[in-house]
This record gives sequence, C-alpha cells and structure tokens, in this order.
Amino acid sequence: MRNLALGFLLFAGTAAQASPPTLVAFGDSLTAGYGLPPEDGFVPQLQAWLAERGAEVTVQNAGVSGDTTAGALARIDWTLSAPVDAMIITLGGNDLLRGIPPEEARGNLDAILTKAAEKGIPVLVVPMAAPGNYGADYKTAFDSIYPELAAKHGALLAEPFLAPILALPDRQQALADYIQPDGLHPNARGVALVVDALGPKVLELLARAE
Repeated sequence: MRNLALGFLLFAGTAAQASPPTLVAFGDSLTAGYGLPPEDGFVPQLQAWLAERGAEVTVQNAGVSGDTTAGALARIDWTLSAPVDAMIITLGGNDLLRGIPPEEARGNLDAILTKAAEKGIPVLVVPMAAPGNYGADYKTAFDSIYPELAAKHGALLAEPFLAPILALPDRQQALADYIQPDGLHPNARGVALVVDALGPKVLELLARAE
C-alpha cells in the first residue's frame, strides 16, 4: 500500500508538471474581443493558431474593454496573483482616444512591466500607434513609449496591433474588409491577420518562458 501511495504521488506530481504554461493576454477591448462572437476574438484565435503549430499553452483573456493604462495598472496585481508563465501587453488605445499625456501612459506601462519583471514573467509588448491629429510632438512622444520601455525591461517588442491591417496597400478597402463599423476594432478576418502577424513573436515569447 505504501508503494502504491508513493506511486500515486509521483504520478500526480508528474501530471502537475506536465500542465501547459499559462499565457496571459493583458489589455483592453482589442484583447477582450469587443464586438465579436467569443470564438472569433483575439484570444481564441491566438489559442487556435498556437495549437495548430504544436504549442501547448493556455491563453487567458485578461482584456477589459475601455481600460486605460491607469486602469490596467490598478488590476495588474490581481492578474498576477495566479500563476503566470508569460504575458502579452496590449494597452494605450484608450489613452489615445482620451488624449492622455504620453508621460502618464509611459509611467503606467513602466509600472506594469516592473511588476511583471519582479515575478520573472517574460513579456511581449504590442504597441499602439498614435494618430497624427494630436500633433507631431504628441505622436513622437507616445510612439516612443513602447520601444524604449521594451528595451528598459528586456521585453520582446512586436509591431503595432493593427499594423497588419493598416499596412495593406488600399487602406480604405482594408478598413472596410477588416475593421468593424465602429472604425476601431478588427472584425474576425482582421483579428486573423493580426494573429498571423503576431504569432511568431508569441512563439518567441513562449520559448523565453520555458
């Protein structure tokens, strides 16, 4: 009986070790899958993309629609209270919509990345690109946040979230084909383009978490 019990414990321990790593997608409505059926959102499509390539990982949706970098900072401790092996951070879109000063967004993102670093969690930073209507100085200050903080914290840096759509030759047609009628959020086809572009960086992130 003693040997049987020992064997069970060893089996249980092996099973626990074999559980897939947890990848947290931390962001706003772009991460949450705003306006889409659950199966068409960013997280389910990324999970499927990774599975098709043999990556065993559980992708958790930690996107909150409407969240600014300040709102995300207020909930990061709760998000990281459970075991997390890697994290994707996609924030800043709502800061842009509200015209929040770039230095405030920078401070909030810096604090979020610091908390992840303190727990030894590798991070992939996915930028948001500022529009030109706030002026060149604002755009320069905002766009510089992501590469500079990624370098500071040793995080991976991706291209801007919507870049695969906005980089298409006919932008007006791209917006019609891949963006929802609100003009802000990708539709299911647009999410697929984003995931295809972002996927290799996510695989690189998961390699860091091993």
